[in-house]
Amino acid sequence: MNQKNDKLPELLLSSATDPAQAQRVSRLARANKIRKIRAGVYTSNLESPLESIVQRNWRAIAEHLNPGAVVGYRSAIRAGPEGGKLFLVQGKRAKRIPLPGLEIVVVPGAGPITEGLAADAPYGALFVASEPRRFLENLSTGKGSAERTTGRIAVESDLERILALRGERGLNALRDAARDVAPKLGLKPQAKALDEIAGALLATHDAKVLHAKSALARAAGRPYDPNRLPLFDVLFEALHGTLFEHVGDAAPRGRAMENFAFFEAYFSNFIEGTEFTVEEAEDIVFRGKIVEKRTEDSHDVRGTFQALISDPWRGQPANTADEFLAWIKSVNALVMAARPDKRPGEWKAQPNQAGSTLFVLPELVLGTLREGFERIRALTDPLARALMSMFVVAEVHPFADGNGRTARIAMNAHLTQGSLSRIIIPTVYRDDYVLPLKALSNQGDPAAYIAAMTRAQRWSASFTWDQPRPNVRTALEACNAFREDLRNYKLVFSDRSAPT
Repeated sequence: MNQKNDKLPELLLSSATDPAQAQRVSRLARANKIRKIRAGVYTSNLESPLESIVQRNWRAIAEHLNPGAVVGYRSAIRAGPEGGKLFLVQGKRAKRIPLPGLEIVVVPGAGPITEGLAADAPYGALFVASEPRRFLENLSTGKGSAERTTGRIAVESDLERILALRGERGLNALRDAARDVAPKLGLKPQAKALDEIAGALLATHDAKVLHAKSALARAAGRPYDPNRLPLFDVLFEALHGTLFEHVGDAAPRGRAMENFAFFEAYFSNFIEGTEFTVEEAEDIVFRGKIVEKRTEDSHDVRGTFQALISDPWRGQPANTADEFLAWIKSVNALVMAARPDKRPGEWKAQPNQAGSTLFVLPELVLGTLREGFERIRALTDPLARALMSMFVVAEVHPFADGNGRTARIAMNAHLTQGSLSRIIIPTVYRDDYVLPLKALSNQGDPAAYIAAMTRAQRWSASFTWDQPRPNVRTALEACNAFREDLRNYKLVFSDRSAPT
C-alpha cells in the first residue's frame, strides 16, 4: 500500500524563520508520517528511494538551502544537475551539501546580474547563469575547475557552433557582453581567454591558441558540423565490425549492365518523385525522346543513366578528400544538368531540410564531407565503404537538389569497383530504405540501415540481367518492385534468390 499521505506535499521544508512550520514538520516526523532527507528537508513519500525524491525535487531543495544562488558553471548548460552534482554560485565560502543522489556544490562568487545583456535568468528563487557568464565561468582554471567546468576545449567547440549558427555578428555580441560583465563577476582573465578564442575563430588572432578540433577546422577555413560526426562514427564502428557477405556482380558488362543501369536509374528517380512509366523511361534513355512538358524530368532520368554506365561515376570512386568533393559535384552536375535553377554541381547556398530534419548548414558542407570521407577511406570492405559513402552524402545533403541520387551513385561506385552487386531501391522498398536512414540519423541506430541495404543488395543480384529487357521487367514485376501501395505489398525474392 502506498504510504504517502495524499494531504501532504511530497517535499516539506522547515527553517528557523518559520517556527510554526518547523513545529508542524517536527510533529509529523515524530509520528513517522514523514522521512528526514537532511536538516530542514523532509518527504511524505515513505516508499520511493530518497535519491529519486531528491532528483525530482532538486530545485525546491536548492531554493530552500541557497535562495538567490546562481546555477552556474557546467550546471548552467542544462539549468540543473548533471552527473549527480549541482553547481551553485553564491557568497564567499565554498561548501558542499551532500544529499541522497545529489551533491550541491556551492562555489564562491558574485551574485546574480539583474541588468544588461548578460543578466542572469530568474528561475524560481534561483537564477540561471546567462550565456556570457556561463562561458566565462567554464573557462576558469585552478583548484576545483576540472570538476565544475566543461573546460576550454568544450568552450571552444561551443563558440565555434555559435559562429556557425549566428555568424560573426552573433559571436562578437557574445564576446562584447562577456567583456562588459567580467569585471562584475571577477572573471577578467576568463574574458581575455574568450576574446582570444573568438578572435582566432574569426581569423583576427593567432589560431595557435585553439585546441578543439572543430575550432581548429573553423580557423583553417574547413569548419564542419560536430553533430554529424558522432553519427558518422557510430556507423563507421558498426560497419568496421561487420563481416559482410560478398554478393558478386550479376551485371558487370554488356546487355546485363545496360539493363541493370536502366532500372537503377528508373527507380532512383521514381523514389525522388520523378515518375514515368517504364515505356516512357525507355523512350528517354534509349531513343532520346523528351516527354512533352517534362523536359527537366526527362533529363534527370537520362543524366542518371549516363552516370551509371560511364566512368568515373560508375566504378571509379575518389581516393582523396579533394577528389571526393570534385567527384560528387560532377555526379550532381550530370544528373541535374537540365535544372539551372537548382545550381547543378554547386554546393548549396541555402539550408535545406526534409520534414523536421535540418541538414548540414551550407558553410559546414565541405568540412563535414571531408570528415565523412576520412571514415569512408578508413574502411576496407567495399560494401562497408559503399554504405558509409551513401550515408555521408545523404546526411550532409550538399546540393540544392539531387542529393539522394548522388548518394546512391556514390554508394554503387564502390560496389562496382569491388566487383560486387550494385544496389537498386525499388519503389515497393521505399519505406524499408527511408525509415532505417531516419533511425540512423535521428536515433544513431545503424543496425536497421545495414540490414535493409544488404537485403536490397541480395535482391538486386538475384535476377538474370542478361536477357531481353521485357523479360527483366516481368521478373521485377513478379517481385512487386513497381508497387506503390506499400501497405499491402512488400518486396518479394524470386525462388532462386530467397534469403535463408
